[in-house]
Amino acid sequence: MKKKLLISLTLFLLLSTYKTQKSFLITRFNIAKIEVVNNSILSKEDIKKDLLFLYEKNLFFLNTLDIEKILIKKSFIESFSIKKIYPNKVKIKIFEKKPIAVLNMKKKKFFISKNIELINYLDLEIFQNLPNVFGNKNDFKKFYVNLNKINFPVEIIKNYYLYQSGRWDIEIYENKIVKLPSKNYIKSLKNFINLDKEKNFDKYKIIDYRINNQLILK
Repeated sequence: MKKKLLISLTLFLLLSTYKTQKSFLITRFNIAKIEVVNNSILSKEDIKKDLLFLYEKNLFFLNTLDIEKILIKKSFIESFSIKKIYPNKVKIKIFEKKPIAVLNMKKKKFFISKNIELINYLDLEIFQNLPNVFGNKNDFKKFYVNLNKINFPVEIIKNYYLYQSGRWDIEIYENKIVKLPSKNYIKSLKNFINLDKEKNFDKYKIIDYRINNQLILK
């Protein structure tokens, strides 16, 4: 009888110790730190705030899809990588979209990325000098692609204006306005690039290409 009792006590102690050790090992890998790197526009604190649910989750069993669902909602994020760092840290590397202009559409503002994607607008000082686009995304995309095809110096453009007729005006440095025709405007843009190199061209504020085969300077 005493022998059986001793065996039972021994087994109880062994199992209790095993459960305690197992619990300690699982707890040891609970997430205690979230590191966000490579961001320059979005706030680390805001990203971490949205990921508070990760704390105390076990790193071994973490489903990164839970993180992805949160990050893809942020329109400024182009892509990201998620790395588990044992024993208890998650490292998230952010790659952000770079705005090239501000789209003004139906009394709302959006940033436009280099790939002509809309980004939720934020009032940020670093983007205060971006050109404004008064039009729509699809027409601007076609126009911007054509500008780049002919190596037009887009950095000199302050504002883009699209009219109902489908033609564009661009406002450049020193408040000069280039008025383009609705058709075959690429020819006009190429002409402007050459004209802009002329010294006596500086005095004109309006460069009007709207009439076919004519250039009006004012």
